[in-house]
Amino acid sequence: MKYFASLLLSLILLFLGLIHIYWGFGGKSGMVPTVPTKANNKPVIKPGAIDCLVVAIVLIAFAAFVLIKTGFILFRLPNRISDYGLWGIAGLFLLRAIGEFKYVGFFKKIKTTRFGLTDTKYYSPLCLLIGLLSIILELLN
Repeated sequence: MKYFASLLLSLILLFLGLIHIYWGFGGKSGMVPTVPTKANNKPVIKPGAIDCLVVAIVLIAFAAFVLIKTGFILFRLPNRISDYGLWGIAGLFLLRAIGEFKYVGFFKKIKTTRFGLTDTKYYSPLCLLIGLLSIILELLN
């Protein structure tokens, strides 16, 4: 169970990181419903290439951390990171799933935009899955 959860979580994070690299280098496919929008469909944020690449690095680092934590990659981490890293990943993604109560997450108010519908159907459940897998891995370690 631990190894399956670890591989699943790391593959999800790696895949998300690779998508952000694609966007960071100018890829446009699939990008439209990924940015929160106001009720009039105006973007709330306008992430640039650097933003996408920073998110990609963080996601890929999270994937590597999961593989290190579960023993797929042999590398010694500082105790504090090793002890609390999965809790940090879980907290981050669970907070994302809950949202900020206006544009993002399960409890958002603006739900009928293209992003809102996609977020409810895909992004928030995926963040919840990532958060829960992180907790499961921490408890199994």
